[in-house]
Amino acid sequence: MTRTVLVARLDNAGDVLLQGPLVRAVAHGADRVVFLAGPAGSAAAGLLPGVDEVWTWACPWILGDPPPVDTGDLTAFATRIRALAPDEAVISTSFHQSPLPLALVLRAAGVPRISAISVDYPGSLLDVRHQVDDDIPEPERALSLARAAGFELPAGDDARLSVRRPLPPVAHAHRGHDLSPGYVVVHPGASVPARAWPAQRCAEAVEALADAGHRVVVTGGPGERALTAAVAGTRGTDLGGETSLAEMASLLDGAAAVVVGNTGPAHLAAAVGTPVVSLFSPVVPAERWAPYGVPTVLLGDQAAPCAGTRARECPVPGHPCLSSVSAADVVAAVEKLVSA
Repeated sequence: MTRTVLVARLDNAGDVLLQGPLVRAVAHGADRVVFLAGPAGSAAAGLLPGVDEVWTWACPWILGDPPPVDTGDLTAFATRIRALAPDEAVISTSFHQSPLPLALVLRAAGVPRISAISVDYPGSLLDVRHQVDDDIPEPERALSLARAAGFELPAGDDARLSVRRPLPPVAHAHRGHDLSPGYVVVHPGASVPARAWPAQRCAEAVEALADAGHRVVVTGGPGERALTAAVAGTRGTDLGGETSLAEMASLLDGAAAVVVGNTGPAHLAAAVGTPVVSLFSPVVPAERWAPYGVPTVLLGDQAAPCAGTRARECPVPGHPCLSSVSAADVVAAVEKLVSA
């Protein structure tokens, strides 16, 4: 009999990538792993070793721009779960999210065993109610849930982040860009504005890195083309909006270092083993969310007034936690990582 386990993480790509060790542990003890992701995380779920199938669902109690609660949608979702008939489910959430609404839907759909981290009393919704110190790195927190549910990593697994290989070639080398390994990637955007280094500072960093002899590649999503063009200027190669997530992973894999805020590509860089200069706004704690398992230089005032606020828009005039970081600081951090 095939043992199917549903793993759920319903928010952003970076959050999904941090579930890599949990997924591999579950896959080691299951025959089939179905990953339930949100719209922003489904591509990342497809990159995780151990995932056999990805389901995408816009969850009205997790997404930052949630759809309205729709009875028909919930019924259709529950019907699909009942048809899948997983033997159990592992629900992964951030510390500020509750797993209980999803557990209720899964339980009503007939899932016989459900595990999650829950501060709130779960009643009969959870079979394994795991509790853990939140001040640990997010991949370790998630892996502790897998272990509480009875899943262990296979022997020899280093519990770091990873992606499926081989990665696709980056399709832009034929355009005359020098994308032979060893360039520095600058990723100026962030999913949350409070976590973004000011664009002008990013542009200054591209100039300073080029002056220091580095080839610089600037990356961004399809909605960030104006930003990446401005940051790349005449000294950097602008690939804003031109890579899929898998191609982005390949691009980061070829980099000597990546300069990025606390956003998805920081975790994608960690998943391919590339050192990170982390422009880290302290609106969330670095001990939980900094790039995991790779050499990292953390820049930004971690004691700034915004620390721990989880603010999406910077609550302090001038964005001092990151605007205090200079282009020279970034060049020095890159040189430290590259020389090491």
